[in-house]
Amino acid sequence: MMRDTPLPPGSTIGILGGGQLGRMLSASASRLGLKTHIYNDTPDAPAFHVAAKASVGDYDDLEAVAQFAEKVDVVTCEFENVPAAALEAAGAAAPVFPPVKSFEVAQDRLTEKDFISGLGIAVAAYSPVDTLSDLKDSILRVPPPALLKTRRFGYDGKGQARIHTLCEAESAWESIGEAPAILEGMVAFERELSVVTVRGRDGEVRFYDVVENVHKDGILDTSTVPANIPAALAAEAQAIAGKIAEALGHVGVLTVEMFQTGGDKPSLAVNEIAPRVHNSGHWTQDACLINQFENHIRAICGWPLGDVARHSNAVMTNLIGDEADDWGEYAAEPGTAVHLYGKAEARPGRKMGHINRISPKT
Repeated sequence: MMRDTPLPPGSTIGILGGGQLGRMLSASASRLGLKTHIYNDTPDAPAFHVAAKASVGDYDDLEAVAQFAEKVDVVTCEFENVPAAALEAAGAAAPVFPPVKSFEVAQDRLTEKDFISGLGIAVAAYSPVDTLSDLKDSILRVPPPALLKTRRFGYDGKGQARIHTLCEAESAWESIGEAPAILEGMVAFERELSVVTVRGRDGEVRFYDVVENVHKDGILDTSTVPANIPAALAAEAQAIAGKIAEALGHVGVLTVEMFQTGGDKPSLAVNEIAPRVHNSGHWTQDACLINQFENHIRAICGWPLGDVARHSNAVMTNLIGDEADDWGEYAAEPGTAVHLYGKAEARPGRKMGHINRISPKT
């Protein structure tokens, strides 16, 4: 189903997924006079606390998903691993943005790599792995050090095993549960970058400033803007992200993660894409007039896209596990905005919130 006119204030946005991204999408929708209805597979999801309506059901319960979609005006997702059948069930009752193609590509690392490289965009060397024998053969084609990654459902370093020698193949294969995978060559990068892109239903594309990311234990630690890269390289990164968004026919926010390599002659290789609002875009909440969450809502509802210009420098820092217990210290720190997700239990490796440290634009 499609609508040619923008959804007016008072309309309801259905969001599949009730985590912190759904929570922040809901908060931004309310600023525009729009309501949200969250569908999540567990009760007491963080997004339930700020939404007009909430439903609990399995994503594989296609009848429940269809009934949910019948009650809203447009459907979107806060995570990329919503089953394709659920997206199709929702799409029979309401428009779904981003389109199914964006999720089909992003849900499978092999499909993703094939799609991006097929556009003539550089990626790390890779090889499909379906058996232990495949893995041993792939190590000859993609020399270690390399990463063995499950094709589906990996995030924050999960579903991955590092391989340095052929003798590690069997233990690595067992560690990922012998699931369909890819072997990916490790890139000797200087920086990890990301581009948060938003594309409207009319095809207009806008880019937030390129972000420089630092990971710790496989989880994003900090995102800094502006990235310490030449203007020409930033423009190239945005052009790559735009090319991918156009090829997908994407609607909404799309985040493209990249590696900078090459020393004095820098070049870019795409690591992965996320067809949704993204952790590395949280800085936009306090350093831009219109943040990534509002622009996603604007895009899927057919509204004009908002201003993506940065009015301040920013460093976003994730609060992992019990780091969020120091909220009082962060709240007292000048130039610091605190964002907590309302999760009931802090666990090691769990994102509990983030802070944005803002400084004058340079």
